[in-house]
Amino acid sequence: MKLALFDLDHTLIPFDSGMAWTRFLVARGVLPPDAETVYLGYCQQYVDGTLDICELHRVSVAPLARFGLPVLRQWAAEFEADMAPRVPEPMRALVRGHQQAGHLCAIVTATTGLIAEPFGRLFGVADVISTEALVVEGALEGGVVGDPCFGAHKLAHVDRWLAARSTRLAEMEQSWFYSDSANDLPLLNAVTHPVAVAPDVRLRAEALRAGWPILERA
Repeated sequence: MKLALFDLDHTLIPFDSGMAWTRFLVARGVLPPDAETVYLGYCQQYVDGTLDICELHRVSVAPLARFGLPVLRQWAAEFEADMAPRVPEPMRALVRGHQQAGHLCAIVTATTGLIAEPFGRLFGVADVISTEALVVEGALEGGVVGDPCFGAHKLAHVDRWLAARSTRLAEMEQSWFYSDSANDLPLLNAVTHPVAVAPDVRLRAEALRAGWPILERA
């Protein structure tokens, strides 16, 4: 069996899905006009190391806690339609090529499933391995179930996903992982074909050192 894994933000899509979701909700009056600035501030704190991934998740979903899951799922469906024109055809073709070759495919992202799953549908990828938001009494509570799908935890999430299919990453004949971020080095180092996509500075340096392919955006 052969496996192809894809990061989402700045890899399959050339933007941040969380920001796109925030703008979508602002446009519909669900979030206040300054929500984009607030989100950017949280992201900067995260980049600076003063806000961890679980806290970033909590503050991002907190404004949605008052809405039930049926409403959020309806918005997610509308969000999917809005995002369809923004999905790059070259990345659709990349995914499609692996699928047509019979490879097992999955999107692996730190983004919460509510936001990531619409992109899974847009790319025709049924399996989306993502950070699972804690749901209490039909609403987002703000917490994360288990570990976030981030850094070394991405590899653990993939291992559990494959174990449910009675296989392991080490048993794959060949495996690919496409990512833009050095945060994904644990999973990149675990596959037979790591691919850097418009990589950040640290990942670019590692890809050049290791001789990994680098895909640049047009």
